[in-house]
Amino acid sequence: MAAAGSPGCEPAEEGTRGDGGAAERGPPPTPQDEEWPELEKAEKLARGAALKWASGMFYRPDQLEGLSHYRKREVQRNNSIQSRLKSVIQSYLEGVGTGVKQLHSALDDLRSARETLAEVRLEWDPKAECLIKLEQLREVVSEHVQLSAVVCKLPHVFSLPEAIAETHRLIDGRQLLESHTKLMELECWRDDILRQITRACGGTLSAQDQKLVLTYFAGVQELSEELAQELWDVVVCGTTLVRKDPTLFVSAVRIIEREEKIDSALLEGSSHHRFLPPGRPKAWRQAFFRVTQESIAARFRATQLDIRGHGLARHLAALQNNILDELNIVTHLMVQCCPPHYHIVDECVAMYHKNLVGHLQQILTWELEKSETFAVLNWTLNVYPSEEMMRHPDLYPEMDISTLGPLLSSEVIEQLQRKYVQQVKADMVEWMQKALEVEFNDWFRDEEPELDHEEFYQSTLPVIILQILDENVRVAAMISDSLRQKMVFMAVHEFDSFLSRLRDALVEYGKEHDQDASASKYYVPYLLTTINNCLQLSSSISFLEQDETAALGFGKSLPSLYSALDRTQKKACRLLVDELMIELQPLFLQLPSRHWLSGFQIIDNICGVTEHYCRHFSHARNPAFKFLLSECERMVVIEYIRGFMQKRLQCKNPEERVQAADHMSQEARQLEELFTRLGLPQTEQCGSVILGIQELLRLQDPNLLSLEVSGFTAKYPDISDDHISALLEFRGDVSRDVRNLVLEMMQQNPRSPPVNYQPIFTHILVPAPLLSSCLRSGKCA
Repeated sequence: MAAAGSPGCEPAEEGTRGDGGAAERGPPPTPQDEEWPELEKAEKLARGAALKWASGMFYRPDQLEGLSHYRKREVQRNNSIQSRLKSVIQSYLEGVGTGVKQLHSALDDLRSARETLAEVRLEWDPKAECLIKLEQLREVVSEHVQLSAVVCKLPHVFSLPEAIAETHRLIDGRQLLESHTKLMELECWRDDILRQITRACGGTLSAQDQKLVLTYFAGVQELSEELAQELWDVVVCGTTLVRKDPTLFVSAVRIIEREEKIDSALLEGSSHHRFLPPGRPKAWRQAFFRVTQESIAARFRATQLDIRGHGLARHLAALQNNILDELNIVTHLMVQCCPPHYHIVDECVAMYHKNLVGHLQQILTWELEKSETFAVLNWTLNVYPSEEMMRHPDLYPEMDISTLGPLLSSEVIEQLQRKYVQQVKADMVEWMQKALEVEFNDWFRDEEPELDHEEFYQSTLPVIILQILDENVRVAAMISDSLRQKMVFMAVHEFDSFLSRLRDALVEYGKEHDQDASASKYYVPYLLTTINNCLQLSSSISFLEQDETAALGFGKSLPSLYSALDRTQKKACRLLVDELMIELQPLFLQLPSRHWLSGFQIIDNICGVTEHYCRHFSHARNPAFKFLLSECERMVVIEYIRGFMQKRLQCKNPEERVQAADHMSQEARQLEELFTRLGLPQTEQCGSVILGIQELLRLQDPNLLSLEVSGFTAKYPDISDDHISALLEFRGDVSRDVRNLVLEMMQQNPRSPPVNYQPIFTHILVPAPLLSSCLRSGKCA
């Protein structure tokens, strides 16, 4: 046993397996095996599986001890399987036996039935000739049946005129249910007669017979049409009837439903019997909704008289009230009078919506004015879908008007908005132009401008302009944000154009004043008024703020308006400064001169005129007040320096240079005191340039001028060679070499102005030097 588990036993095991394989191959196949190849294959698989299981189970010698146990268990298992197979096969065999017995019994029954049919045929053949003799009797019976039916219908036929008259009377008395009952009875008589004649004719009714019957019953069809017309009259007045007494309306709906059921029954029966009475189907339910639709459309047509101009807004308001009232009636009253499958609320809402769409389309074909365009836009976008109308809390809570679609398409809304903006633009341009014309005419009045509570000049122009802009923007915002944006874009553009025209008007005003100063006695006050107006406009146009992306696409934005207002304000300031310069020009022509050098105080007159003129600036608001003072001070300084660049005077000795420097120093201090007293801080004044020039004049050693000029040009980088040459010439003691040295130094050290530098010498032109002539003075020359 131990040797069996050693490697030396493996060949023996293989031999054993080989024997098993030979046994598995077995004897050659028999004819039965060839007939059942699946059985042979299954047996081989079973043997192979058993051999594999046994070789794995009894691989070691110690496992052979349980061989008897396994053999016993397998024997019991095979016995159990065989017993179950025998039981199943036995039950199948019993079922096959029962089936065979039933087949024998059926075969016996078939034989018996065949024998019986043969006996019946033998008895039937002699009697076939008798049936031919009974054909005449069948025709007589059929005719008798028809005559019996006619006799039964004769009372109805003879009473037809009386029944029609009675039904007419009921219809005229609006006894709808009773008249409909009579009508159904009359139609039943007619249809029964037609049906029996059709059946008697073999299922096909001749045209002559049909015409005969329909001619006799023509009054019935007229009654049907008369009743239908009465029903439609009731339906047209449905909202009025259900509010006062819904009985008549309910009767009409009941009759319509009766007819619908009759139509359905006849249509279903006609598919089997091939008979459909004339005038069917009536389709009165469809006619009910068609009449309702037409009645709503008729009410719209009746309200289209005299609705132009302001009448359109009243018309739309009336539409709102009428539609809301009628939908309230439909929602709370009519819905109780109609079957649920009518969906009467949804149908009526859809009808009103459809007619409104058509009505608005017709209105849009007119040449709408501005107020009419606004009324249509506001009613379409705000009133109709709001709680004031279709979303009113008293209406059907489940109503969803979004499923109906918009009254006007987005393209039409866009066109209307653009049209409205263009209409407003035309009015805005006209109003602004009229306001500007009135303002321009006021500038020539013999009255001083009005003063507000702070003693600042003012006019009505900014109030009018702001009111024009603000009202139109607010009105546009009532309709939609998109329209507000379009209106803001247009307002910004037109306001910019207005400011351009205002600047042109200021230029024209200045020209008129130059030509005839007496025509504009209050020239300065009205210019100050314009400056204050610009400041007021600049502080009040924040409502024109717009989306930056949209503003870029439009081309104008709020910063551009502030810039335009600033340009207009500076234009008026420029005119004021020019007016002061004109008054001071005769005085500046005396600077410098021998008369001035001898001690004549021209600066006193300059300060007096300037102070008197600048006193008007107190009526200007800040920051324009300081800006005006700064510009006037700069103008005075520039004009003062300009005189020294004109080469009117040349110092002859050091005493004159010192004397001129003393005068300039004193006059610079006087100007500084004057403008400080007027309200301009010293840090914002530019009079220090005069002190710098007097330092150049006071310098005794000309050889040090290059150093002095270097410091001066560093402080005032806009000074040019011509300016320095004029100052050196004014000194009168600078040689050509020193001058060339100074100018060469300036060229070698060019300086660029700082960022916030306010130029002074840029505004001062130096006259060109006179060309020397080779001819002597005289007439010939």
